[in-house]
Amino acid sequence: MKSYLQNFKRFRPLLEELVARDVKIKYRRSVLGVLWTLLNPLFMMIILSVVFSNLFKFDVENYSLYILSGQVVFNFFSGATTDAMSAIFGNASLIKKVYVPKYLFVVSRVFSSFINLLASFTALLLVMIATRAELHWTVLLVPIPMLLLVVFSLGVGLVLSAITVKFRDIMHLYTVFTTALLYLTPVIYPMSILPSWLYKIVMLNPLTPMLMMFRNVMINNTLIDIPTLLITLVETIAMFLIGLYVFYKNQDDFILNL
Repeated sequence: MKSYLQNFKRFRPLLEELVARDVKIKYRRSVLGVLWTLLNPLFMMIILSVVFSNLFKFDVENYSLYILSGQVVFNFFSGATTDAMSAIFGNASLIKKVYVPKYLFVVSRVFSSFINLLASFTALLLVMIATRAELHWTVLLVPIPMLLLVVFSLGVGLVLSAITVKFRDIMHLYTVFTTALLYLTPVIYPMSILPSWLYKIVMLNPLTPMLMMFRNVMINNTLIDIPTLLITLVETIAMFLIGLYVFYKNQDDFILNL
């Protein structure tokens, strides 16, 4: 762990360049560029609101904000982990030429997705202002669920990037997984409509308490539940440590499979 921190400080300028490169590549030849990060969740919010608003209108107040807040959280996790999968073999030419701590490529993908997260968060704030939703002081607590989300996504990204170097089929399987995960995360539907057995299953999803904390501080003017925070913190740290372990155990074999 100490060596990771030392290398992180030493190669921080390179990490900054990698993050900037990832952002530029993502929006290269795009007329609107990073504005799509704001427009995409807004368009999806409009579509989903039209489709599902009548279905859930008695269970959720300001359903458009409910959907958009769910998208902000889930889209970051899905995008960050998906991008992290190709972080190693996508930089094979550089890895083969010079020594660079390989985990930096994964970190850069997650950090570039974090920039998109901030843009999506801005879109959420704009919608709250446009719909005259009240901004409560609990918004100041939003860095807590966001930080948990970023660290958890980094842990998952480290595992995926290490495995995908050898098993490229993971990329295709992960698309199916994220689709299933979307329906096991209360992005579109309220938890109140779920039967008890399904409620318990959805709560086992680590993204669910993160999303609920995010919505509580952003929309519901509710403080973060301490027991839920502690459980989520343990899950996040565990996932991050697992990610470091898996990555460390496999990184010496990357060059053989690139």
